[in-house]
Amino acid sequence: MAFSRQDLARPGDRGAPVSVVDTLHGRTVPDPYRWLEDPGSTATRKWLDERSREFSDAAATWPLRERLATRIRQLVSADLWSLPVRRGPLVFATRRDAGAEHPRLLVLRDGRERVLFDPATDPSGLATLDAWEPSPDGSYVAVQTSRGGTERGELRVLSTASGLPVEEPVPGVRYSNVAWLRDAGEAAFYYVRRDDHDGRRGVWLHRVNARPHRPDALVHACTATRTVPGVRLLGERWLVVSESHGTGHRTDLWIADISDGSPERPSLAAVHVGEDAESEPVLSPDGRLYLRTTLGAPRRRICVADPATPEPADWREVIPEDSGATLDGFTVGGTAGAPELLVTRTRLGVSELTAHDPRDGRTLRRIGLPGEGMVSHLEADSDGSVHLYYADVATQQGVFAYRPGDHQPRPWPETKTAADTDPAAAPDPPAVRRHTTRCRSLDGTRVPVTVFSLASAHDPWDEPAPTILHAYGGFGRPRQFGFSATVLAWLLAGGRYAVAHVRGGGDGGREWHLSGAGRNKIRAVRDLIAAGDSLVAGGYCTRGQLCLSGGSAGGLLVLAAAAQRPDLCAAVIASAPLTDMARFEKLGLGPMWTREFGTVSDPEDFAALLAYSPYHRVLDGHACRYPAVLLTGFHGDTRTDAAHPRKMCAALRGAGAPVLLRYEYDVGHGPRAVTRAIDLAADAHAFAAARTGLYPR
Repeated sequence: MAFSRQDLARPGDRGAPVSVVDTLHGRTVPDPYRWLEDPGSTATRKWLDERSREFSDAAATWPLRERLATRIRQLVSADLWSLPVRRGPLVFATRRDAGAEHPRLLVLRDGRERVLFDPATDPSGLATLDAWEPSPDGSYVAVQTSRGGTERGELRVLSTASGLPVEEPVPGVRYSNVAWLRDAGEAAFYYVRRDDHDGRRGVWLHRVNARPHRPDALVHACTATRTVPGVRLLGERWLVVSESHGTGHRTDLWIADISDGSPERPSLAAVHVGEDAESEPVLSPDGRLYLRTTLGAPRRRICVADPATPEPADWREVIPEDSGATLDGFTVGGTAGAPELLVTRTRLGVSELTAHDPRDGRTLRRIGLPGEGMVSHLEADSDGSVHLYYADVATQQGVFAYRPGDHQPRPWPETKTAADTDPAAAPDPPAVRRHTTRCRSLDGTRVPVTVFSLASAHDPWDEPAPTILHAYGGFGRPRQFGFSATVLAWLLAGGRYAVAHVRGGGDGGREWHLSGAGRNKIRAVRDLIAAGDSLVAGGYCTRGQLCLSGGSAGGLLVLAAAAQRPDLCAAVIASAPLTDMARFEKLGLGPMWTREFGTVSDPEDFAALLAYSPYHRVLDGHACRYPAVLLTGFHGDTRTDAAHPRKMCAALRGAGAPVLLRYEYDVGHGPRAVTRAIDLAADAHAFAAARTGLYPR
């Protein structure tokens, strides 16, 4: 491959815009807005100030902006708990109180609660609580925080008794797994580094407040580049180490018995390494190892093994694959004498929860759920119960507890709050109607499309209405129908909301993902175009009432669809999108995503990338008759990098297309304060309302 590249302006001429032309595989690729990749240059800052003024002027004219913000704020005004974690007599959980900006970490005992950590007390005002894990006896809690949305932060060990740190923080962590050792003679835990803090990536052992001081021990170094390490402890004995290979369907897995050796030097035995499969292990109360796996089952199955002989040749299948649903999660609850295997599957966005006999997989019962929604994060408690999240389109996410033998889970915590007892504080959720249709993509593939509308006395499909069509289509992630205050506010305002289950996502399992990934990514774009056409043909909306919406990889998808078919819709919302697919490997986490999109270093991958890359489609003259576009960018984004929306906005402006950029500082791709999340959602949907004709009623 022949590369001829000019880099960004050097510090000496910092701020001077430079137009660049690359030569890739013998093809000239212009990049006139390369200078916008430098977020700190004078030219970039001045350009962003101009875009912010344009956005503010336009947003002030949108009729539904304040009404949507008020409605969203009302819908999220509820206490929001995390799953509880029990350590002896103590229970740890986070709760974001109604009206609060961030969740706080609480410790509960005998019905009394105490705040252990509150990110709002951080002097910067920009901190988020990313993860936490209490020690086995509950005397310590490892807390991970980051600032400004970067998701790169530090890990602090707090004393549960005082809430104060007991040592200096561990730097360079990013959503690290933390696995505390039990009965180690001193407090210690395994954790992972993913951000090349010291040039090595892998699993480390940290001893808390060690005397004398000892540096953290590298327990397992990543064996391949661009892998994400993971670590877990199953019971008191089994250490599990994993390496996920980018965004593909491969996870290498090892296990070690640490009961008879040094925790610094565990003897890791391969469960499977080099297999095109991913597996998640759980230890049952009777000591057997259960694995949810794609090995031999694209939609996943569950097998059981002896942890001392964990190779696939010794596995026995207990829950077979379901060809029509994806097996999302599982755990083993109950006791050693009466265990129950809980399994959740997703069938076109709706969860199913079943209990099985773990010995033979026999179905014991189908567990009733509050509605047609989403179940996630099954976690077994030490008392044999299982906690889980449940949410649906009209119901805020809540924690539920299931006890073996029950036919339905019960809300947790059981103590009633004001929102539970005051009808004015918690009005009944509106009735939402869900309808699934199928469209035919360019190659004949039938793609599901789910449409939501408020249920009413008359048929909600009688006449066209302003409609948002959402798609993601990446990384094998299925679309699940959990709670979204933004979506519900849109429905309450009289709009419709649709989800296209395009290829590249996980709605049809692994094969559905791979058929829309890599060089096949254009199929996901065509699926979305077909979904938009089908909504219009079916009378759900007119073209002037249709707005495409997607974030991150979904932002790439909706922009690519609009570039392919400018007449498809009236508007596009692309939040923190990928846009420059010739440069994505040099921005944010792009190097981790070559299994999803391909690599520019391969000529065939490069040709496929450039064929749908939104930035280059605009530069090639495909912005004529472009629909109105709202791009959002976050200055602290370390995933997709805010250079993508900056460059896309500049390209669209240069081509004369109608575009606005909503740009935020001190936030990133992940969690943010509630007020900022509400403002973002209200702005995006007020833009859609103004462009599709949804006005106050």
